[in-house]
Amino acid sequence: MSALIDDLPDLDALRVEDERRTLDACFLGPYGENDTLLEKLVVEFLRDHVYWRRTFHPEDPPAIPTRAAQHPRYQAFEARMRRELHALSAALKKSVPFHSPRYIGHMASDLLLPGLAAQMLTLPYNPNNVCEDAAPVTVEMEVRAGLQLARMFGYPDDTARADCAFGHLTSGGTVANYQALRLALALKAFPVALRAAGVPDIEVPGSDREAFNLAPRDAIALHERWQAWLRAQPAGDRRAWRERVEQARPEHTGLTAFFARHPQLQPPVVLAPVTAHYSWSKGMKLLGLGRAQLLRVPEVGMRMDADALDAVLERCLLEHTPVLACVGVLGTTEYGTVDPIDRIVAARERFTARGLGFAVHVDAAWGGYMATLFREPDGRLRPREAILAEHAQFPQPHVHAAFAALADTDSITVDPHKLGYLPYGAGAFVCRDHRAVALLAEQADYVFHGDAPDDYFARHRRLGQVIPEGSKSGAAAAAVYVTHRVLPLDHAHFGALPRQTIRAAEAFAAAAARFAADIAPMAIAFVPFAPDSNLVCVAINPVGNRNVAAANAFVQRLADELRCDPSQPLQARQFFGSSTTLRPESIGQDELARILGALGLDAASFGVDDGADRVLILRHTLMNPYPLDHENGISYIDHYFDHLAGRIRLLLAERTASVSKAPHAP
Repeated sequence: MSALIDDLPDLDALRVEDERRTLDACFLGPYGENDTLLEKLVVEFLRDHVYWRRTFHPEDPPAIPTRAAQHPRYQAFEARMRRELHALSAALKKSVPFHSPRYIGHMASDLLLPGLAAQMLTLPYNPNNVCEDAAPVTVEMEVRAGLQLARMFGYPDDTARADCAFGHLTSGGTVANYQALRLALALKAFPVALRAAGVPDIEVPGSDREAFNLAPRDAIALHERWQAWLRAQPAGDRRAWRERVEQARPEHTGLTAFFARHPQLQPPVVLAPVTAHYSWSKGMKLLGLGRAQLLRVPEVGMRMDADALDAVLERCLLEHTPVLACVGVLGTTEYGTVDPIDRIVAARERFTARGLGFAVHVDAAWGGYMATLFREPDGRLRPREAILAEHAQFPQPHVHAAFAALADTDSITVDPHKLGYLPYGAGAFVCRDHRAVALLAEQADYVFHGDAPDDYFARHRRLGQVIPEGSKSGAAAAAVYVTHRVLPLDHAHFGALPRQTIRAAEAFAAAAARFAADIAPMAIAFVPFAPDSNLVCVAINPVGNRNVAAANAFVQRLADELRCDPSQPLQARQFFGSSTTLRPESIGQDELARILGALGLDAASFGVDDGADRVLILRHTLMNPYPLDHENGISYIDHYFDHLAGRIRLLLAERTASVSKAPHAP
């Protein structure tokens, strides 16, 4: 298996070896190999924290006397605490072994030591990243982490630029997606509110409908003119005009009153692929627009159909239906596929010119950190040929085009706690132009003081004004920022991690083809969608079976044996995987027919019985850095397929034995 990696064209063997040695220092390791390093870091910085406490005001005497440890109550408390912590430690041994190369299930893996140590180091300081008063150090780290992510995507990260990007952390991708909806709605409605307020000297183009269909960049420019006009007014007039415009915004009136005041307008829709994460449905309900306003765009090969998107946009234009945003997915949750972001951006430009402006948001919760493979250390985009030389087939032209187009989108969701290998919860929201988030600002006099300053960092240290959360841990921000400093977000540094996972996925797909040939006398197996990233699915059906429900029941047995079972020791499982389903509403009838045909299943049996309204497939996330253990000459990928073949043989033997023992009908 190592030949799949070591013999890649134009790949420098010494550089590959250097990458492996760097990765060896990044994690605690499958065997806990770096326990000494982590222990030294924890002890060193715990002592440093204690020293900080003791030197804060050294003239203050200790409040807890040294003799306290001898008191029976103290000792009883310590005993209870130790007992419960030991119980917790024992219970946690039933946790999912994300650290192991035998784990190829969900989007989780081992944690990077810089982030783990930085988070542990910061926790005793307990910073609250609502504002710099509560977290003077980690708030700025969070703002800088947002700029690090912005640079990774090709957004402007020079804070001297008026249109510099801005990003902040969230509990996860779901909240980041909520933030994208909030910002898109604020930008869409602001020109209408400004027009309704009748602000002199600021012309809002056209009718309410035209104002509601401006592009986000035009709404930002309008807001900048409004802010400049306000600053020129006397203080009393400034307050009155600000209040007048604020009261015309839907954030004040509510959506019902806003649309009642503007009968020419319809509530906007959001366009998203059918594979989009369920957080978009939740977000539409939370925003008050409702799930009915989320329009699902059909797919081709589990990627948004750009022609179908054009057709939906044409219909919206014809029917005067405003579009709030079009969502593209960069690494679908189920299949790791990549939507045509470049064609979505092109559609935005074409339809904006025709009077239908909307935001383009990319849900890159999963695939965002793969952007490091596409980025030079100086920030330039890498050509496809340079990346391809490091892999067998990655990236395909459509994947490179999608990543290249990220710089032209309006906002992006990315999860450092997924392919960033950092502790939960650390999602992130990044927008291309920081000036837009002023429309989200809340005021609380006990936290935020005075008008927003002009300095980029001084303005954005007031995180609590614009983020969905109030209080939140600064330890996550420290983990993200420090990790990005240790491993800068470009192909030469952090890119070593996704490069390994892509190579592992390519090796996995090749091994899946060999596995399919080996078990052909017993079962049909194939990869239903060519992977765009490091998720690979495998569809399986026993030879001779034509029934969809029976095929699903068979795969369910396999999937059950790849799941964590708290009632059994972890070691009872050889490998851990996951599963997902293919449904006609997500893949379309043509794709469904193709997959059913390839599996030898009768299309007439689809939807007839319980459990036959979908096709169950095995799903594998190749995220661990060590599925190909070069040090010991072990391919856990080969071992997995040997194990899977053995389970298939056993299940088929059980089925044959069950049939032979069944009583014959008279």
